[in-house]
Amino acid sequence: MEILYVLVPLSVVLVLAIIGIFAWALHSGQFDDIEREGERILRGDPPPVDTDQARS
Repeated sequence: MEILYVLVPLSVVLVLAIIGIFAWALHSGQFDDIEREGERILRGDPPPVDTDQARS
């Protein structure tokens, strides 16, 4: 029974941490364009970079 005095506050802290991380991800724009990454995988390799243009 005494373990509940540890587990209940620990679970509340864990839930608040998860909600905080999710709110930070929403606020920082992590979920703004979720379809672009899925399409990027299907497009294949990016074109090679020209080394002469990369230096300038």
